[in-house]
Amino acid sequence: MKANYGFADATGEYYITIDTDKCDGCGDCVTACPEKLFEVAADDYGKVVAMIREEVRIKLGYLCPGYEAACRKKEVNCHSACGQDAIKHSW
Repeated sequence: MKANYGFADATGEYYITIDTDKCDGCGDCVTACPEKLFEVAADDYGKVVAMIREEVRIKLGYLCPGYEAACRKKEVNCHSACGQDAIKHSW
C-alpha cells in the first residue's frame, strides 16, 4: 500500500509517499531528515512502518525543501537512507 502524506494548493502538490509494502520500519529516514518529519509507528494494520508525523502533515510543503530542489544534493537524505526505496517526493 502507498501512503500519501501532504497537501495540494495553488502553488503545487506537496506529497511524500511511503510504500508500506517496501518499508521495513528500520527508522533510517527518521535520523536522515533534518526537518524531523518522519516517525516509525504501527500503521492501521499493525505493521511498523515509517510515516510523516501528524503535526507536520499540513505544513509539509513549507517544512521540507523537496527532494529535487535540495535533498538530492545532500549526501544523506531520506531517499538515500531508505535501503528499500520506499520514499518518494512529489516535488
